[in-house]
Amino acid sequence: MVTMPRPSQGFRYLSSTVPYFLKLRTSSSLSVISSCQAEDSEQAPPSSTKSIKPNSYFPKRGQTLELVCHSLAFKGKGLCKVDDTGFVVMCDRALPGERFIGRVTRKKGNYAEVTKLRAKEEQVHELVIHVGKFSQKELESESIIKPIVPCDIQFHYRNKMEFSFGHQKWVPRELLIDRQDGHESYALGLHAPGFFDKVLNVDKCLLQADPANMVLAAVQDCWRDPKLGLSPYNVHCHSGFLKHLMLRAGRDVSTGLPELMVNFVTSSYKPELLKPLVDKILDVPEVMSIMNNVNTSVGNTSVGEEEHTLYGKSSITEILRGLTFQISANSFFQTNTCQAEVLYKLIEEYARIRGDGSEIVLDLFCGTGTIGLTLARSVRHVMPHLFKGISIKLIKTLARDFPKPDIVISDPNRPGMHMKLIKFLLNLKAPRIVYVSCNPSTCARDLDYLCHGVIEQNIEGCYKLKSVQPVDMFPHTPHIECVCLLEIC
Repeated sequence: MVTMPRPSQGFRYLSSTVPYFLKLRTSSSLSVISSCQAEDSEQAPPSSTKSIKPNSYFPKRGQTLELVCHSLAFKGKGLCKVDDTGFVVMCDRALPGERFIGRVTRKKGNYAEVTKLRAKEEQVHELVIHVGKFSQKELESESIIKPIVPCDIQFHYRNKMEFSFGHQKWVPRELLIDRQDGHESYALGLHAPGFFDKVLNVDKCLLQADPANMVLAAVQDCWRDPKLGLSPYNVHCHSGFLKHLMLRAGRDVSTGLPELMVNFVTSSYKPELLKPLVDKILDVPEVMSIMNNVNTSVGNTSVGEEEHTLYGKSSITEILRGLTFQISANSFFQTNTCQAEVLYKLIEEYARIRGDGSEIVLDLFCGTGTIGLTLARSVRHVMPHLFKGISIKLIKTLARDFPKPDIVISDPNRPGMHMKLIKFLLNLKAPRIVYVSCNPSTCARDLDYLCHGVIEQNIEGCYKLKSVQPVDMFPHTPHIECVCLLEIC
C-alpha cells in the first residue's frame, strides 16, 4: 500500500483497483501492518505523505476504506470521517482509537454506514473475484460468500506443535551484542519466518494446552546441561543429535481426560541419551506416550525412517464427530479439534445428504478418512482415495473401477487440484462437489476451472458456484479454511 496516514486524519482510502490480498502480507496481521506503516510514515520525507484521494466526495456503496474511530455517536456507533473530504461514516462496534477496514453498506443523506471487514474474510472475497473470475455483482446478488465462521477458542487450540532444536538462538539485530556462545546459545522453539536455520527460543506457547507447555518447560529446563551430552542438530554441518520436539494432545475415550504424546526426532537411535529427558517429562501426569523418530537424512523433517516407543503406548486417541481415532506420531489429523467439529458439520450440510442410505460419495485426498467416515453413516458407500501423484493411469482407474458418485468431496493440500483431476471431474459430472480448501488462492483458481473452464485447452466448465463459507481454523495466523459448494449446471 502506497498511502500514508495524515497526522490530522484517522483513516485512508483503499483503491478498489488493487486486490486486497495484494495489500496484506500474509505473514502479518492487520494490526502489525498498521503499526509498521505508522512507523514508516514518521521516517518518510514530507513529500511521501501525500494521500490518494477518493474518487468523489461521497463514498460509493461497496467501497472499502481503512478507518480510525474518532468518537462514539448515537446508540454507541463509531464516528469516522473520510480522508480529505471529511464525509462522515458510522460503524457499529467500533471503539475510539480502533483502526479497522470497513465497507460502505448504506448511504443516508449526509453520512454513510460501514461494516467491519475481517482481513481473512476480505482475502477470500478478493481472491474469488480476481483469481476465480466471479463478478462482484454475482457474488453479492446471490449471497455466495458467507460471513466468516469465527473460532470461539482463541488460545490453546492446537493439538499438535512441532518445535525445532537449533545450535544458535535467533535474536533481533539490536540484541546481537549480547550474543551467547556454547550451550547457552542453543535454542528450542520455532523457526524465524523465511529461515530454515534460525530458531527463536520459546519457553511457553499460547497455541498449545497447559500440559504441553509443562512438557516444553521440563525439556527446556535440562536439555542444555553439558553433563547430559545432548547437542542440537546443525543444519549446516549436518551434525548433532536432537532435531525436533513434537507434542500431540488427545483425549482418553473412557474418561475424557487429556492425554499427551511426546515425540523426539533425532539423527540416530540413542535411547540412553534421551533417558534423563524422559524421566523429567514423566512428572507431567498427562503424558501417556513418549516416542523417538529417527531421521538419519540430512533433511530436517520430523518424519523418521524408524520409530521407537520409549514409554507407554504408541498412539493416543481423539474423538471427532462421535468417532474415535487412533493418532500415531506421524499421522495426519486436524490440529484444531474443536473447530474441526464446526468444519465437518459444515461439510455435512453442504453435502446435502438425503439420509436414505442410497448415495455414493467419492472422497478425494481423504488422508486418514475423517471426512468420509463422518459421512459414511448416512450414505450407501464412501470411496476414499489418497492422492500421492496424479497420472493418466490413475484417472482411468477412477473412471473404470468406481461407480459414478452422487457427491464428490475434495480436500486437496495447498497446491490445489491438478489439471488432470479437474478434467476428470468435469467429465464425471457428479451432481455436487464440496471443495474444502486450506489455500484460498488455489481454491479460487480451481473454482474458475470447474465453473468457467479453460479456454486455452478447450475445456468447458459445467458447475455453478453456490456458496463459499470461510472458516477460521487458526486464530492469530493468516491461514483460512474454505468450504465451497458447486452444483452441476
